[in-house]
Amino acid sequence: METIIKLENVKKTFLLSAKQRKIDHTNDKYKVAVNNLSFETYKGEIYGLLGPNGAGKTTTLRMLSTLIKADQGSITVDGIDALSNPNEIRKKIAFLTSELKLEDFFTPNYLYDFYSELHDVNEEDKNKQKEKLFNKFGIDKFAEVKVGELSTGMKQKVSLAVSLVHNPDIIIFDEPTNGLDVITAKVVTDFLKELKEEGKTIIVSTHIFSLIEKICDRVGIIINGKMVKSGTLNEICAGFNNLEDAFFEIYKEVVGE
Repeated sequence: METIIKLENVKKTFLLSAKQRKIDHTNDKYKVAVNNLSFETYKGEIYGLLGPNGAGKTTTLRMLSTLIKADQGSITVDGIDALSNPNEIRKKIAFLTSELKLEDFFTPNYLYDFYSELHDVNEEDKNKQKEKLFNKFGIDKFAEVKVGELSTGMKQKVSLAVSLVHNPDIIIFDEPTNGLDVITAKVVTDFLKELKEEGKTIIVSTHIFSLIEKICDRVGIIINGKMVKSGTLNEICAGFNNLEDAFFEIYKEVVGE
């Protein structure tokens, strides 16, 4: 199997403000968000990062997407080092997070064309990819409607479309179905399966067990910034009825509850 993404002993620490220390009921000035984390993903698979809120999933994906730098360790994407060549990695990936906020007064058409230009997509490829994605997600009917007037689900679909303007081979989604209604969530998960069939390599982070079970080939469980177990669903769930039961047994072993 061809390794596409590899993280080795990655660590990330954040300085806590006085306000944050008060909220967290701690006197520690620093928080280790990711602690010596290692895993790899293979070409054409969907890999899930599973863990509770605050486990370090989003921080991991931000480092992987070159939005922030790791304090130590190494990250490579398709053989490219994240520290020395972040711009080359950005050309190869799509990164979608629930924190992506589209400007309310722009239309899907305008935003798609704007992001296509940023990625230097030629006119023919831009139009072909736009037609495919807009038809797929039903955005074509709302192409000239301002984002501020769209439903939450349609905004998510537009965000998904603009993140894929350059048709990348590596796709990184942070909580892809968070806050979506069941119909929109199914559209998104079905599309992720289609991308896998096209040979794309996909990483999704989530705390939703059913999403992992539906779409992922392998899963890594992150707790308190550490990768505590990684493997296929069969390997993770061995001896348990389902992923949820396996996770909570692992969680109890790690945190001692």
